[in-house]
Amino acid sequence: MLRLDGVTKRYPHRSKRHTHPVVALDDVSIAFEPATTTALIGPSGCGKSTALRTLVGLVRPDAGRARFDGDPINPDRPARLRGLRHRLGYVIQDGGLFPHLTARQNILLLPRHLRLDADDTARRLDHLVELTRFPKAGLDRFPSELSGGQRQRVALMRALAHDPEALLLDEPLGALDPLIRADLQTDLKAIFADLKKTVVLVTHDLAEAAFLAPSIVLMREGRVVQHASYRELVERPAEPFVRDFVTAQTSRLRALETTA
Repeated sequence: MLRLDGVTKRYPHRSKRHTHPVVALDDVSIAFEPATTTALIGPSGCGKSTALRTLVGLVRPDAGRARFDGDPINPDRPARLRGLRHRLGYVIQDGGLFPHLTARQNILLLPRHLRLDADDTARRLDHLVELTRFPKAGLDRFPSELSGGQRQRVALMRALAHDPEALLLDEPLGALDPLIRADLQTDLKAIFADLKKTVVLVTHDLAEAAFLAPSIVLMREGRVVQHASYRELVERPAEPFVRDFVTAQTSRLRALETTA
């Protein structure tokens, strides 16, 4: 369904002392299996968010192509790109809710823009409220009146309100405290299982990736190091970096458990 074929993206270096461009993606090819959750993970600056933004059409590759059902995701063709985006749900970092709109108004932005049937939309909203365990009374509150976890649930409902074919999430739980994050991880796993959609999730947390995604893409310096299950990353690392990355993440978790 969703795929990256030989995608390369470079950015000019911000420092005047450096003339070489920063390579965000280096000949990246990933096929995302339909109705499966795939996690993109790796160190900061490895290219995982750039890969996700390329899938949404927010980044124009220097080489290669992003595709959705075989159709190129091309930022140079805005009308066609809008049509493809309407088949996707996208949750940006920190949710990106409009502060002057209520939760309900945020959620219903795209269905109203697309002029979807009002009765169908109302039923869809009721289903999403139940699915995300969001309190109905919170629908008429503004984002500043909601907790961090509730805001993330609203962002998720907004991405799902038009019943997209695929869902893309860029570190949706990164800014939450550990207790709320653990609670939402459990809910997200149940939601993904219920929806049976193609999901691409960016995270920096290997434990979160292993919990939510049967398929994990580990990236480093703009390239894919290994695309495998968590067990394969642990038992059959493709190169020493994979072993080191897994060891560092598990060591950090053990240290946190020891100090807790």
